[in-house]
Amino acid sequence: QVHLVESGGGLVQAGGSLRLSCVGSGSTLSNYAMGWFRQAPGKERELVAAITWDGSITYYADDVEARFTISRDDAKNTLYLLMNSLKSEATAVYYCNADPDWVRLRYGSRPTAEINYWGQGTQVTVSS
Repeated sequence: QVHLVESGGGLVQAGGSLRLSCVGSGSTLSNYAMGWFRQAPGKERELVAAITWDGSITYYADDVEARFTISRDDAKNTLYLLMNSLKSEATAVYYCNADPDWVRLRYGSRPTAEINYWGQGTQVTVSS
């Protein structure tokens, strides 16, 4: 069982930066692929960035790749998302996800018996 808690969201001016954190408890995150999703009002949830269990592969959505950095610190059982040069389009609730199935996390749902975990979300608002 994994409990995830996101933090670091808030109000930031366009062009500014935020670092989101996702702290796991109950179990180590070291065997999970991790990802950041976001959902803006009226839009579908989308994958922003993802990282494999060992950090060997990262993924970024096309519109954030040059500006966002996903990382993990297994010693702290924490996932991070550094967001630079923020645009108003980044305004959304950001959710942390831990998934033992990289394919499901990276590419979307598929049949699996493996359980994944979600945090409660943290609001990011970028003013223009």
